[in-house]
Amino acid sequence: MTDPLLRIAEALERLAPPMAVAADPLAHPAYVWRGAVLEPVRDFRPQPLDRLHGIDTQKAVLLGTVRHLAERAAAHDVLLWGARGSGKSALVKAVAGAVQGEQPGALALVEIVTPRLDTLPTLFAQIADLPRAFLLFLDDLGFDAAADGRALRSMLDGGAEARPANARLVVTSNRRHLVPREMIDQPTAINPGDAADDGLALADRFGLSLGFHVVDQDGYLAIVAGYAQAYDLPFDPAEAVNWATRRGSRSGRVAWHYITDLAGRHGRSLS
Repeated sequence: MTDPLLRIAEALERLAPPMAVAADPLAHPAYVWRGAVLEPVRDFRPQPLDRLHGIDTQKAVLLGTVRHLAERAAAHDVLLWGARGSGKSALVKAVAGAVQGEQPGALALVEIVTPRLDTLPTLFAQIADLPRAFLLFLDDLGFDAAADGRALRSMLDGGAEARPANARLVVTSNRRHLVPREMIDQPTAINPGDAADDGLALADRFGLSLGFHVVDQDGYLAIVAGYAQAYDLPFDPAEAVNWATRRGSRSGRVAWHYITDLAGRHGRSLS
């Protein structure tokens, strides 16, 4: 008779997800990092830069520094902060795609999808000696504890585990000052001055800090019109405004959701 403990172990092994296989770090335009190995993004299709409206200044600045990174020249780490749905994440991917089109093979985007920032030194070790630049993307960053912020601060500048020369971090956040959640949820337990100092100390480590703000109605309609033109879709401005009113906000994300609905009603695909 088979040992019950052995049967249990075999059953658990069957249930466990297979270990990810490391991808060739020179072969793909984009990867995800879950904490152990680089995994290729199956279908990396960023928006063309000219479809992103209302953020021309941010677009130009981020494009410039990512070009520098791809050329292995001096480049900044970047913090993109501001209103939800204002195009921060879309801009990072669009800029990466644009630079890849200009300099094939020179740059890869790596999206960090693990909350375990203490795994980043492992990633650094895997890419440090490669003949390629890497844009490390942390989307919608938030910390559960002050120690996480201090760890990232050390990686940006001034610590033993700083990121390698061929990699730069680009971080998006809804807040300009990256204060840990514990300092927001329990304001009476934390000295407000300490919270502000911690947030500023981390934000100051980024060479570039780009703000994104809520668009007005004209700006929102310009975004809708840009998407509609790109996909050859007729649209009614009054209907687009009504869509945003029902959603309670005007943003690039809301504009895209409206375009998705419009395309569906016309039997069209956006792929």
